[in-house]
Amino acid sequence: MTGLIGVGVLLAVAALHAQDAAPLRPWRLVWNEEFDGPEGSAPDRTKWTYDLGQTGWGNAELENYTSSTDNAFLDGAGHLVIQAVANGASYTSARLKTQGLAAFTYGRIEARIQIPFGQGLWPAFWMLGTDISTSGWPRCGEIDIMENIGKEPSTVHGTVHGPGYSGGNGIGAPYSLPDGQRFADNFHVFTVLWDPQGVEFQVDGHAFKRITPADLPSGTQWVYGHPFFLLLNVAVGGNWPGYPDSTTRFPQRMLVDWVRVFSRGTSSLPADR
Repeated sequence: MTGLIGVGVLLAVAALHAQDAAPLRPWRLVWNEEFDGPEGSAPDRTKWTYDLGQTGWGNAELENYTSSTDNAFLDGAGHLVIQAVANGASYTSARLKTQGLAAFTYGRIEARIQIPFGQGLWPAFWMLGTDISTSGWPRCGEIDIMENIGKEPSTVHGTVHGPGYSGGNGIGAPYSLPDGQRFADNFHVFTVLWDPQGVEFQVDGHAFKRITPADLPSGTQWVYGHPFFLLLNVAVGGNWPGYPDSTTRFPQRMLVDWVRVFSRGTSSLPADR
């Protein structure tokens, strides 16, 4: 009997190891936007809505976000254009979001983007928790897949913000192109791999930072286990990038080739609304 029990234990352990070693399910595309449409047309209203207004957005920004096709439009070649425009001492731009239309929990979320260039510009591809209207920021959580400030043309940042580690205390890392290359000169793919254990930031398939609950300050909360919606925007000015100066040229455009969300199946909720 003792021998049989020992064999049973060994078989159970072997089964657990086999389960741990099982290959991951392949990625499955669950949502995408390819930005196909006539030149000058507005983004698909079934996929995108807008933040509007000139409120500073908590960062002392200068731009007035609009829903005008002066600031967000398709170029007819398969790209979304988010355009920051100067009107004397004032600026308009656009901030698109999927809030109320599509939200996701876990997966591979990525976009192929060519960012603008110039002092005081602040392009971003990011996510906010869908409970922002009830929980507020930063308790809802924020995942910044890509942020760039114009005075750092070769560097982007991946960051998470939550209660007790937000704003200047967000947790993340920069990624810089080699040899002084500028992100504004070509398209690049910006990715977050997000699972229950953490988030990993990538540029063009190169992982540069993984953040897990163990990385949080003592006593703070991991707030990345619920649905998030997507955002794309170009801010002008603000506490972090500073403000446009005599070197900054307008209009400035961020081109978005595509946005895609992939799931492995069991850990993603691609249709949360």
